[in-house]
Amino acid sequence: MQVFEKVLVNGVSIPNRIVMPPMCMYISDNAGLANEFHFQHYGARAVGGVGLIIQEATGVNSNGRITNKDLGIYTQEQVAVLKNLVAYVKKLNPATKMMVQLGHAGRKVDVNSGSDIPDIVAPSPLKFNEKYASPREMTLEDINNVKRDFIQAAKNALEAGYDGIEIHAAHGYLLNQFLSGITNHRKDNYGGSSENRVRILKEILEGIREFFPKDKILGIRLSAVDYSDVEATLAETIETVKQIDSLIDMFHISSGALTPSAPVNYHLYQVDFARKIKQLTTKPIIAVGLITTLEEAEYVLQSGSSDFIALGRELLRNPNWVLLNDKNIENAPTYYKRSFK
Repeated sequence: MQVFEKVLVNGVSIPNRIVMPPMCMYISDNAGLANEFHFQHYGARAVGGVGLIIQEATGVNSNGRITNKDLGIYTQEQVAVLKNLVAYVKKLNPATKMMVQLGHAGRKVDVNSGSDIPDIVAPSPLKFNEKYASPREMTLEDINNVKRDFIQAAKNALEAGYDGIEIHAAHGYLLNQFLSGITNHRKDNYGGSSENRVRILKEILEGIREFFPKDKILGIRLSAVDYSDVEATLAETIETVKQIDSLIDMFHISSGALTPSAPVNYHLYQVDFARKIKQLTTKPIIAVGLITTLEEAEYVLQSGSSDFIALGRELLRNPNWVLLNDKNIENAPTYYKRSFK
C-alpha cells in the first residue's frame, strides 16, 4: 500500500506517508516554552509510527503567538527546550521525522485568552470579528521586522535540530492576511496586485533559502480557498503557488479561516484542493480534511491527489494509527516488533 511506503524529500527519508499536522494545543505558558505535555504528546505519535510530525504553530516573536498558551521560537531558552524535544522524539523513534510550523497570528491574536499582547498588527486595520481587537496597520519597518523574525526563527529551528520547517501562510494568520485582497487593502508594494500581496512571503522564503540546507525540507501551509468566493480565491492561491514554487520543497494544502465564514465539513472535503495544487507542481503535496481510515488515506494517494496524508484529530484520538494499520511489522519501532507479531 502506498500509505506505508518510504518517501524521500530532499534526501530526508520519511518512513511512511502519514503526517501529524500542526494542531495548537494551548498548553504552554507566557514564556512560550515546551513542557512535559509536549514531550509526551509528540513522543506518543513517534512511538506510534507517524512518518512526519509537524509541530504546532510556533510564534516567531512575542506578538505573533495566537494566545499566551502557544509555543515560541524567538528566545534561546525556547530553542534549548525545543532542541531537547526534537532529540526526545528521535530517541523514541529514529525513523520519524519532525518539522516545526513557524507562524505569526497577525490580527487573529486572541486577546480574550488573557494574552498580554501590547501591539496587534496586520496588513490593514481590519479586525477578524467583533470578538477580536482592531489591529494596527503595519508600517514598512514592521514588515521588515516580521521578515527578520521569520528568518531568525528558521535559523533557530535548524539549531534545534528539526528536519525542516513549515511557513504558516494559511488559516487567516498574518501571511495569509497579506495574500488576500479581503484583508490586505494596502496601497504600497505589499498590497494591490497578486505580485505585491505575495511579496512579503516571497521575501521571507528567499531570505531563508540563503542559508537553508539542501538536505532539509522547506514547506508551506496554504489555505486554498476562504469560502467567500471559492473559485476566485482558488485562482489566487494558484497564482501564489506559481510565484513561490521554486522556493518550496513541500506544499500543505488546507482551507478557510481567513474570515468567520466556515465550510460544511465532511470526509475528504479538502482533498480536491490538494489535487488541484498538485497539478501545478512537481513538489510533494500534503492533503488534509477529515481523513480518518486506512481506506480513505489509500484512496487519496491512489487517486493522485496528494503524496502525503495528514491525520489531525484522528491522531489525537489514536496515536497508534500507523502501527495498528500497517501489517508490515518491519516498519514498527524495534521495541514494538515482539508485541505486534
